[in-house]
Amino acid sequence: MIESARIRQTKEKCFAMMLRVSLLICAGTLIFLLGSIFVKGIGAISLDFIFTPSKDFGKSGGIFYQIMGSLLMVFVAAALVIPLAIGTSLFQYALNTRTGIGYFLEQSLYALNAIPSITYGIFGLIFFVNVLNTGISWFVGSMILAIMMLPTTTLSTYQAMVAIPKIYHENAAALGLTKTEIMRRVTLPQSFHGIVTGSLIGLARAIGETAPIMFIATAFSGVSVPKSLVEPVSTLPTHILELAQQSTDPQALQNAWGASLILVLLVGSFGLLALLARSRFSRRSPK
Repeated sequence: MIESARIRQTKEKCFAMMLRVSLLICAGTLIFLLGSIFVKGIGAISLDFIFTPSKDFGKSGGIFYQIMGSLLMVFVAAALVIPLAIGTSLFQYALNTRTGIGYFLEQSLYALNAIPSITYGIFGLIFFVNVLNTGISWFVGSMILAIMMLPTTTLSTYQAMVAIPKIYHENAAALGLTKTEIMRRVTLPQSFHGIVTGSLIGLARAIGETAPIMFIATAFSGVSVPKSLVEPVSTLPTHILELAQQSTDPQALQNAWGASLILVLLVGSFGLLALLARSRFSRRSPK
């Protein structure tokens, strides 16, 4: 017995050591990447760089239109996906995953979340650009990003709904509220933090994507803020890609690092807002 206890303790210590080493490797890699982007990109950051348009294929000027294009696409994508995600979550919550349809819907969302981003781009290119003949359109790109955001937002909202204590619904039913009123007055308000968190995490993912929108929504240069739904935009990820291909030009490479730093800051901002929103709404939610 003593020997087996010692072996068990040794295994636990080894497992704990492996976890610490893994944590150090992951944290070290993240710090190295973020540190490299910050050190190499901070020199390009200025008000002129942020608020002036790019010139000469990005070799000079700033990234104003790229920032505007990225924000336009992801916020329109959020506006498209949030109502659909809420409706899907309510439908799934009403069915419950124990039913066949509910289980199929949940597994479909997980599968949709695992699809590589380039697959969404190919789908958009074939269906919208080739079949529907939409041309290069930022709105089509927003729809593709909305499809990408759908699983994250829906699953986050659904998990928030599942976490609501059943006593809330029982008390509401005892007061004479219908199922629709319970959904509107109890389920949605109590799961609001899941909607906000899922949307912000989806935005953080979508704003950094290149593959889904590269051939259907963006142009590398010569565009400004679009004036219609069927015009292309320039975004930060595609701008960085274009500048990285000019790596022999020191100024283009410097601008690429600067644009990368701005993109990382935007992604980090959405992630931080999601963390703060979850923390705030969790404190406000009654126990």
